Amino acid sequence: MKAEVALSVFLLAQNRLLRDALSKILSKKNDIAVVGCCALSGESLQEIVAAAPDVLVIDSFTTNLAHVEFVREVRQSLPDLKLVMIGMETDGQQFLQAIREGAMAYIVKDASAIEVVGAVRAVASGGAACSSEVCAFLFRFAARQNQLPSFHARTTLGLTNREQQLVGFIARGLTNKEIANHLHLAEHTIRNHIHRMLKKLGATHRLAVVDICRSEGISV
Repeated sequence: MKAEVALSVFLLAQNRLLRDALSKILSKKNDIAVVGCCALSGESLQEIVAAAPDVLVIDSFTTNLAHVEFVREVRQSLPDLKLVMIGMETDGQQFLQAIREGAMAYIVKDASAIEVVGAVRAVASGGAACSSEVCAFLFRFAARQNQLPSFHARTTLGLTNREQQLVGFIARGLTNKEIANHLHLAEHTIRNHIHRMLKKLGATHRLAVVDICRSEGISV
């Protein structure tokens, strides 16, 4: 018989074999109880909220808007919930997106049983966990953040000070007309600046410019 359970976990994964494997791994531990598991669906939020777990282990996190919104809804409903993300691979950008949405642990699908259990216990106790490869990416990202944004953006991406200023406005969701009003410039001037930025960065649309800057560790 298990000892008194101190830590409850809910598993959200599309792949049934993965859910079963994770459940088997975690259920063997005396200090962990799996209180639910399911694939992402219209009922997932209700199931998770009803179970009120300490930790949510969520699989295949992507930057897909619907998935991101779901995670935000869960965290709004359960503010104290800790998140462990399982990624397809050591993907730096996916890792950063997971952090932005509140994850305190990021492990890849081929992680060992020890790593999975360690990540769950770590976030439950207020800590964090990730693989050495992802950790190295985080150190490199933090190092780039220490550079002056304007200098880094100019030397790495070739953006002028005005173009860097526009990236910030675009990130806030402002239209060309709204940006022009803020800067007291003509709308066609803003349009020309953005067109030049797209060409410099090889971007197909304005929001891609924001994503490229963030991927280079530039705060926008």
